[in-house]
Amino acid sequence: MSGWRQQRRDRAKRRAAEFALDHGHLSGHDLLRAAIEGPFAGEIAVASSFGAEAVALLALAAEIDPAIPVIFLDTGKLFPETLTYRDDVIDRLGLTGVRSAGPDIVDIAATDPGGTLWRDNPDACCFLRKVTPMVQALTPFAAWVTGRKRFHGGGRQSLPSVEASDGWVKINPLADWDKRDVFQFIARHGLPKHPLLERHYVSIGCTPCTRPVSGDEAIRDGRWAGRAKAECGIHLMESPTPVIKEAAVPDVAQQAG
Repeated sequence: MSGWRQQRRDRAKRRAAEFALDHGHLSGHDLLRAAIEGPFAGEIAVASSFGAEAVALLALAAEIDPAIPVIFLDTGKLFPETLTYRDDVIDRLGLTGVRSAGPDIVDIAATDPGGTLWRDNPDACCFLRKVTPMVQALTPFAAWVTGRKRFHGGGRQSLPSVEASDGWVKINPLADWDKRDVFQFIARHGLPKHPLLERHYVSIGCTPCTRPVSGDEAIRDGRWAGRAKAECGIHLMESPTPVIKEAAVPDVAQQAG
């Protein structure tokens, strides 16, 4: 590992440990405020899919700072309902810092000209359309906020509220919330619901790789159904196999200085 990459990771680990020591016992609004107004002020962004549960975290963020940067990944394969919902939520919450990140058209032309990479190599598709754009969008920031929760299962069951990952500090203020907490919060605050919820989509990603779930299925069973895949990769920041050509992968630390 090159020196600058190791330095970035070491710094993130140190800052995450210090923040967790002081604030790791907090949750929800309190943890989010501590991060936004505390040691990461001006260095933090919220990542949001504007999916089924996203409005809860966005409402908390808007209450603290409606201008906080919010990174939205527009993969080019999202449901039209998600794009409409995004605009509705932005308007309702008064968010002024939402920015879209998406795949480079040159990389798309070189790697997925037919738009079928999701079928042939879903890991490579996610890397092209999600991981690389997310890394580029996060480059100016030292920390980012996610909406992940332990009740989603899988590798998220032991999710900490504060962690260091790939050179960033990640804050997970809703880690200990369960499904009831999320939707009671949405109902109590009169927040808009994603229109696909009525059609039993409970974890919403790209159209080719998302399906509705039945009552006895886990919340993320509708993602990449039938494949040995449970995460898109933005929480791993790792290249798929085969690796997309190096030109498509940003040099994070050099861009960040």
